[in-house]
Amino acid sequence: MDKFAIAAAIGLAMALAPARAAELKVIAGGSMTASLEEIGPQFEKASGHKLDMTFAATPELIKMATSGPFDLGVVPVDVMTNDAARSKFAGTPKTIARVGYGVAVKAGAPKPDVSTPEALKAALLKAQSVAVFPASAAGAHVQKTFERLGIAEQIKDKSKVQTAPGAVPQAVANGEAELGVFLTNVLLAPGVELVGPFPPDLQQELVFVGAVATDSKDTAAAKAFLDYLKTPEAVGVFKAKGVTPG
Repeated sequence: MDKFAIAAAIGLAMALAPARAAELKVIAGGSMTASLEEIGPQFEKASGHKLDMTFAATPELIKMATSGPFDLGVVPVDVMTNDAARSKFAGTPKTIARVGYGVAVKAGAPKPDVSTPEALKAALLKAQSVAVFPASAAGAHVQKTFERLGIAEQIKDKSKVQTAPGAVPQAVANGEAELGVFLTNVLLAPGVELVGPFPPDLQQELVFVGAVATDSKDTAAAKAFLDYLKTPEAVGVFKAKGVTPG
């Protein structure tokens, strides 16, 4: 390689490298764990920045946002309905992804009909146990669905309450619960099979939004990560993980 080619290569490397490598503290919805844990390293490799990601349910994310410090969030839109938490994010949050709700059984087990509200109600009442994660925005919608079906009290007696989103399919896979009811992307896990989504009359997508923290000291790098979540590479990961981008 001659000296001109070497100079050109060095110039290109300098153009692609960030002026200063940042370490970004990211707070994110627990249901985004599988997607962001794959997208994160891709962004780090492409940008030179580092990510410190913490995943949690909506109540904990609100506490994290209000107590700080952090650089950006990829959180359920419900976090932004809390005034104290919303004040910690700058600008207008961008929609990053959305996911619907569904039902899962242990791999190889018979799949009940959940295609209509009546069929879903019958399947839930017939099940001996149901894994749920109520301490989250997604879990709250599941509980409201039980109420709409008029079976909240019956489900309460057979509920196997989990402590994290990923524990819902695990409980089904290990036989602790007959059914798992949660976001469909979380239910795409080893040892379980998705029976199907909620029927249209009961379906509602959980929206995840992204925003930079008002107190971030690395605003440009934080914005770069949010922009990266819109790239074909990130979109491909979201789709592969059962998440609808944008």
